[in-house]
Amino acid sequence: MSLLIVAYFGGVLTILSPCILPVLPFVFARAGRPFVSSTLPMLGGMAITFASVATLAAVGGSWAVHVNEYGRYAAIALLALFGVTLISSRAAAILTGPIVALGNRLLSRSGKPGEGESSGKSFVLGVATGLLWAPCAGPILGLVLTGAALQGANVETTLLLLAYSAGAATSLAVALLVGGRVFALMKQSLGSGEWVRRGLGAAVLTGVTAIALGLDTGVLARLSISGTTTIEQSLLDRFKARTTTSSVEVAGNSMSLAADDARQGFSSGLPVEGQFPSLDGAVEWLNSPPLSSEQLRGKVVLVDFWTYSCINCIRTVPYVRAWAEKYKDQGLVVIGVHSPEFAFEKKIDNVKEAIDDFKIGYPVAIDNDFKIWRAFQNSYWPAHYFIDAKGQVRHHHFGEGDYAQSEKVIQDLLAEAGALKSTAAMVKPDSAGAEIAPDLRNIRSSETYIGYQRASNFISPEGLNADVAQNYTMAEPNLNEWGLTGMWTVGAERGTLNQSGGTIAYRFSARDLHLVLGPDEKRGPVRFQVTVDGKPPGKNHGADVDENGIGTVKETRLYQLVRQTGNVAERTFEVRFLDPGVQAFVFTFG
Repeated sequence: MSLLIVAYFGGVLTILSPCILPVLPFVFARAGRPFVSSTLPMLGGMAITFASVATLAAVGGSWAVHVNEYGRYAAIALLALFGVTLISSRAAAILTGPIVALGNRLLSRSGKPGEGESSGKSFVLGVATGLLWAPCAGPILGLVLTGAALQGANVETTLLLLAYSAGAATSLAVALLVGGRVFALMKQSLGSGEWVRRGLGAAVLTGVTAIALGLDTGVLARLSISGTTTIEQSLLDRFKARTTTSSVEVAGNSMSLAADDARQGFSSGLPVEGQFPSLDGAVEWLNSPPLSSEQLRGKVVLVDFWTYSCINCIRTVPYVRAWAEKYKDQGLVVIGVHSPEFAFEKKIDNVKEAIDDFKIGYPVAIDNDFKIWRAFQNSYWPAHYFIDAKGQVRHHHFGEGDYAQSEKVIQDLLAEAGALKSTAAMVKPDSAGAEIAPDLRNIRSSETYIGYQRASNFISPEGLNADVAQNYTMAEPNLNEWGLTGMWTVGAERGTLNQSGGTIAYRFSARDLHLVLGPDEKRGPVRFQVTVDGKPPGKNHGADVDENGIGTVKETRLYQLVRQTGNVAERTFEVRFLDPGVQAFVFTFG
């Protein structure tokens, strides 16, 4: 229920996002009409259609992409016709043939008193609007869609999407009520509603043009990078911390703990959040034989949910590794639960290589079927769960950061168990490359997926053609836009280069740029060269390329390709692959 409320308020906030602008004319064109018979059916049709299409996009295959694409074409044509009928009564009369009769009937054109208003007409207009609406994906919608992709089609996914779209419909309804009064005043001042109607028609056609050109997911999405994200993240943080308010307060009261606090009877004051869930269901255990929650009774346990190509997880690993080493002789057991985001992360050999690269020595459960994930009712990478010696969950933390607080929790639980021997200074791990903490003050670009299932801001004029080979081209991208050149096949999770010489370009603003890449197992390593603003990166090269931008994709993992030194500026990144077969998954930034 709490997550439904968060999703609803996330939808309400869309009224503040630039991505709502193209659909506003369709909504305001109904201003001044009866709420029950006109406004409500239209907003209901929009909400239901968006939720249905978003569910298909999150869990469907290429067939769902094609269905949605054809639906958008039909909706663009229908709403363009609607705009024309608003602008010109003569044009509307000409277009009253059978092919466009439905478009004409969407509006009672004369606006005469007593003219009927059909709920069905309004609902069809709402369906068309729902097919075209592409909200800027903030943290809340991103969480909902990620959950849908992980868990598949289910009632919870649909309810969350309906709650999100209902929130958007609510804010639009309020805006429409206010707008209706404004339009009524305009009609009175002008002495006629004719010019108001024509103005709305022009606005509708402008909105249709913007959507047809992709401006709703390009220019407007760029403007939304810092729009409602802060507010949405605050809502999520409140939701995630709903059961841990007291634990945060206690852990934050003091950042030091005297050694004699390990005396018998010490109580940290951390609340009990539940019992240690089952660790059953892992397909394999690395660095250890299988462990169970019963076996670990008497130990303080830190369970770390991670996946090896996730940049947030990569930046957390040095701290988890340092805690495991520092406190292993005092009773702490760290367990990594590797729950894959991409298909390649299900390959156990890939995970073994990652564990070696990250120098992870603690036990790792391979949770390819998400059984441990579901037992903990987890939804995040990374996620840390702290369990005391009695087998009780006492604290949890989602995402990066708050490392000192997390270590304080470990110390408190060890002290409760009478096992804490030393409180030496908090760990300061040696981090390098992608493990270094992000420069949050200068990040203006966000995670961007290559696969069509979650792709956004793609500007190659050919559009993303699902699961078919396509020769792509592109012009110079604007901020947070990207595109492909060369022969690529774009699947649900990745893009695969079919011929050498293909490129990926992205206009970004952040200190670090990372790209998850992998080679085709049958073709072997792929050589590549990176340029920044058309030149070799020089001192701005990432950990996986040299100053000339030269690198090689040898295994599937996250590659750090750019690290800006000095002042962070907006740059155009391009990587050209000198061999075919590379697979590209997702951009991340730091």
